[in-house]
Amino acid sequence: NCRQVIFLSGIINDEKLSKHLSSRKHVEDVLGKAKAALTVLRAAIIIGSGSASFEIIRDLAEKLPVMTVPKWVHTRCQPIGIRDVLAYLEGVLLKEASYNKNFDIGGPDILSFKQMILTYAEVRGLKRYMITIPFLSPKISSYWLYFVTSVNFSLANSLVQSMKNETIMRDHSIDDVVSRKCLTYRESLELAFEKIEQNSIVSSWKDALNMGYLQSGFMDQIKVPQNGTMEYKVKLPFKTNSDAVEKNIWAIGGNRGWYYWDWIWSIRGFLDKMFGGVGSRRGRTSNSNISPGDVLDFWRVLLADKINKRLLLYAEMKLPGEAWLEFKIVERNNQKFLSQVATFRPNGLWGRAYWYLMWPFHLFIFNGMAKQIVNYEEAVVNG
Repeated sequence: NCRQVIFLSGIINDEKLSKHLSSRKHVEDVLGKAKAALTVLRAAIIIGSGSASFEIIRDLAEKLPVMTVPKWVHTRCQPIGIRDVLAYLEGVLLKEASYNKNFDIGGPDILSFKQMILTYAEVRGLKRYMITIPFLSPKISSYWLYFVTSVNFSLANSLVQSMKNETIMRDHSIDDVVSRKCLTYRESLELAFEKIEQNSIVSSWKDALNMGYLQSGFMDQIKVPQNGTMEYKVKLPFKTNSDAVEKNIWAIGGNRGWYYWDWIWSIRGFLDKMFGGVGSRRGRTSNSNISPGDVLDFWRVLLADKINKRLLLYAEMKLPGEAWLEFKIVERNNQKFLSQVATFRPNGLWGRAYWYLMWPFHLFIFNGMAKQIVNYEEAVVNG
């Protein structure tokens, strides 16, 4: 039996809430009707890689030396580091003093969004200038965030609406349940920098997988990011032996190539090498085996799950963003499919322009690749 449900929500101070905050309050109300005791922790902006609000601050500070900003940048909030959030989540676990109660949690600093962006820039050694334009509507602000940061429009709009509400702790009763001295905003930033560096994140993930730290039961928990990403999906039904199709997936790259328009892949690798990237001449670590951490030309293997027939690659080429390529064999209603998904998380406007510029090539390359993976054995026999 479930004894306790812990829900991480948002600080709710105003009676007139945005849809984003209202939806969180609604979830609280629904969970409160369950038999299990409910503990609600309400936080403002969480400082750490993966937090949508933090990613916006990061994008703005990193990419724009001078920015025109809407008036909501003067709204105050009480940010909290992800390490402190995790400590509070663990601290209230199975503590009866926390049952059926709501708690505000936050760091020691109360800052405006403008102060948070400028402090981020200062810690990073960047000079940034902000010009407030008070007449920017929420919708225009949402489009502005969409074009200059990595979040999608729907999320940008939700966040802009929420940023009109001050999110400052009013209730400090959490101190009676969990005694903790939280990190300052600046300290949380410094810890976050250790995690958000692209190479550092990918290396630690690759190394953990490669060294066998990930148990097979958790492989299906590895997910490609969803927020602020663009996707090109191919779902191709096939009637051939699924073992043959799976074998083609595990053989991709290196001497086998990429099944379709290999010359385009070669040109892309050559250009990558010219601009200081890894290029495509690395081939495969092994022609017969594939494991997490292996090299596949300018890709890195993040996951090679032969039980669930899933291969996940991460791009190490020079890109205005991050890219993943996933292959998976699925079966539904006695029909087998090859699922192939290319995911791109752009860095700002140039990243989005790059994706749309490459879309015609993706149309041919990824569709052709999927067809060849399904039919490769037959093509070799007939050839």
